Amino acid sequence: MKTTSNKTVLCLAAAGIAGADVLRQATEGWDLCRAANPAEARRQLRQRPCLVGLLLFDGAGPEPVSAEALDGLDAFLHECWQMHWVAVFPPEALQQPWCRQLVHDHCSDFHTLPLDPVRLRHTLGHVHGMAAVRAGVRAGGAAGGALPAALRDGSLTGQSSAIARLRRQIAKVASASAPVLIWGESGSGKELVAKAVHAQSVRGAGPFVPINCGAIPASLIQSELFGYERGAFTGAAREKRGLIESAEGGSIFLDEIGDFPLELQANLLRFLQEKTIYRLGSTHSIAVDVRVIAASHVNLQQAVARGGFREDLYYRLAVLALDVPPLRERKEDLALLAGYFFHAYTSERAPGVRGFSGKALQALCAHDWPGNVRELLNRIRRAMVMAEGQLIHPYDLGLAERPRDGAADGAPLDDARVRAERDAIDASLIRAGKNISVAARELGVSRMTLYRLLAKHGIPAPSRERPLCKQL
Repeated sequence: MKTTSNKTVLCLAAAGIAGADVLRQATEGWDLCRAANPAEARRQLRQRPCLVGLLLFDGAGPEPVSAEALDGLDAFLHECWQMHWVAVFPPEALQQPWCRQLVHDHCSDFHTLPLDPVRLRHTLGHVHGMAAVRAGVRAGGAAGGALPAALRDGSLTGQSSAIARLRRQIAKVASASAPVLIWGESGSGKELVAKAVHAQSVRGAGPFVPINCGAIPASLIQSELFGYERGAFTGAAREKRGLIESAEGGSIFLDEIGDFPLELQANLLRFLQEKTIYRLGSTHSIAVDVRVIAASHVNLQQAVARGGFREDLYYRLAVLALDVPPLRERKEDLALLAGYFFHAYTSERAPGVRGFSGKALQALCAHDWPGNVRELLNRIRRAMVMAEGQLIHPYDLGLAERPRDGAADGAPLDDARVRAERDAIDASLIRAGKNISVAARELGVSRMTLYRLLAKHGIPAPSRERPLCKQL
């Protein structure tokens, strides 16, 4: 989703419309977009992206809110995780588990009816400022932001010189029709490179058939690749096309070609030379128009030297060779890759997770990545599920030990922030004459948020007002 720095707020009335006059006062100076349901909100966002949303429940709708409506709302808010939402509820709604869960999972703040337009305006301004800061960080390269065009169109992800060189080589190789041999460490993305070669070639509209040569038993490789005729062996009740035939007009990807049995490599060599195959049990050849793309994580030249791979087959496959760089040689791509995977698997993330902390990105760059891109993907998917805060930290990625005392990274800086926050609250309470409403308005937070801060810092709540948290 795109974001904008304009003061635009999407107002989603989840159950009725709250007081129109008060709402107009609260959003004075804002460009207000109204939506009556999530479907309409999606249409609004496609036309006018925004950073902040208002979620309104005024109690005028049917009670209780239906499970179907809540599921639809939850799915919509999950899609719009980059937006910052402020909820408005009747006080009694906060007694309901669904309401508390919705606030916990999706909202930056909430207000209760009747609306205080001044307080709500302060909250919207504060939330918009935080959203703009985070959007700026993402635009500057931090993971978790909008996807660049290179990622949306399925190209190889990254801006490093190594991956840029590989993309140029792929474009050249794709324009030819000769076999391609891709070398790279396990998990480095060899199949992704093979798909890119196929997609950019004249065969892009044809089938792409991947085969893991190490996963098929040696006794079945010939019948699986070349097919068989009826009666070729016991159980062959009818003829079957092989995987090579099924790739007619396209490309066949032979992954881990180094595991191909030595005794069957002659059959593969004949196919590469003559572009014909013999089905098992057949006496006539079948012409097949297929491009072969092979890949291996072992050095085939060394395999040839020790007699584990045919030399003539190696030279037939290695007409056009591509080397996929390991992740440790393209660490400047880590933030982009992390952002790509974060978006690709956003449906799996914990509801409150918004992206990666600066420490997490530093930890990604410091790691050597022996498992390459596959290891990065696995660590990020796990962190997206297990992270407990809004940001993924190094210990969520398994790249650092979890702090034993629960303190966040950068404790000295955090201590300074805590002291500054406490001093600001004390000073505001003194100026407001211990009036919570006035102090909250001055600080730009809700009364509920101020009471939470008082409890966090051990500051006694003024006795003249009963805390809202005790009313709930």
